[in-house]
Amino acid sequence: MSGKDKLRKFRENETFKCLFQPKLEEVFGKDYYLKGNWHEKVFRNTNPITVELGCGKGEYTVALAEKYPDRNFIGIDIKGARLWKGAKYVEETGLPNAVFLRCRIEFIESVFGKDEISSIWITFADPQIGRDRKRLTNPMFIKRYMSFLRPGGVINLKTDSRYLHEYSLAMAEQNGMRILDCCKDIYGEKKADDILSIKTFYESNYLRQGIPITFLSFEPGSDAASLKDPAWNPDQWER
Repeated sequence: MSGKDKLRKFRENETFKCLFQPKLEEVFGKDYYLKGNWHEKVFRNTNPITVELGCGKGEYTVALAEKYPDRNFIGIDIKGARLWKGAKYVEETGLPNAVFLRCRIEFIESVFGKDEISSIWITFADPQIGRDRKRLTNPMFIKRYMSFLRPGGVINLKTDSRYLHEYSLAMAEQNGMRILDCCKDIYGEKKADDILSIKTFYESNYLRQGIPITFLSFEPGSDAASLKDPAWNPDQWER
């Protein structure tokens, strides 16, 4: 993508009503004005809200919103040029239950209030090999999610990385979280239902390379204070 194309997309992003782009000073050490107000000020209904973290081009957010008109969806990513595709689609189609947020996930507690979110999707996130504190299923991040997930809220992880899958499974099991589903090859094991068969740009690339796609779904519970890093052997997983 050329620099001019990126700048064009950034300018167009500024015109999208479905794309929220808080400045650093709006989320760093303070609450964003929409925290606790997404139902009232954005969706204007009380339907459950699902968040997709690291949504990229927004394929999953959009597909879920079209499939479930009685739910609301928020796709989050820091890459504005990627978000442009999903946001443009929502603007052009008038899809009422999908919006996007350009924000670092480190600031997520500043944008969502207690019990505001019903479920989370993490799709093809960077496994952050050797950078545990950056991993989106690290206990530090899970604690952040628990601050705004409703009781019984679910975290779904879909990834090409066995490293990330096995780490996240160990983290959930060793912290006493309820495992709802676990699959190491959703297509090979024929587990790809209407939701899991939604393909992102990145997933299509991985499938062409013959890389299995894994899935993990779990309830983190409510005891954030006791969460700890899992004891596991990362050396056996290359990616």
